[in-house]
Amino acid sequence: MKSQKEKMLSGELYFAGDAELTKERMRARELIKKYNSIPEDQTEKLTAVLRDLIPNGGKELVVQPPFFCDYGYNIKTGDSVYFNFNCIILDGMEVSIGDRSMFGPNVQIYTASHPLKAKERASLLEFSKAIEIGDDVWVGGNVTICPGVKIGNRAVIGAGSVVTKDIPDDVFAAGNPCKVIKKIKQ
Repeated sequence: MKSQKEKMLSGELYFAGDAELTKERMRARELIKKYNSIPEDQTEKLTAVLRDLIPNGGKELVVQPPFFCDYGYNIKTGDSVYFNFNCIILDGMEVSIGDRSMFGPNVQIYTASHPLKAKERASLLEFSKAIEIGDDVWVGGNVTICPGVKIGNRAVIGAGSVVTKDIPDDVFAAGNPCKVIKKIKQ
């Protein structure tokens, strides 16, 4: 029989209040609290805590505090990724981010979702869908990226957008819901 964590990681309905998952979120909360309280000029301490929180982060990962996530271990970044202030990643499932991608302030990345039917939702079960963000992506401030979305290489997502569907390579996309506005010639 699968554990709740195994169900979470495979995209099945799972109970987030499970003891193992709660313990892992509490560990992440402690690291987040510590990270968000370290002065910016203490870069070695910031880097050490960030490596504990996001062990699959690439070289030169920069995350401006405050920052929030559920687990941390499901966030996988390439090299030279930058997150501006106040970003949130609900990483019940993998969030994969390519090299040199940048995120403006207040970006929210959600793998977590809930059943649409009220009776199912009342069971307190939820599910997650992986998110994939390519290389050289620029995500503007206040963007929300919804569960299961893939954003292609070199795409630019305009500020304030809500990304509900996949975005191809080499485009500027914006709006709510986010739609391709134009192709970007590289």
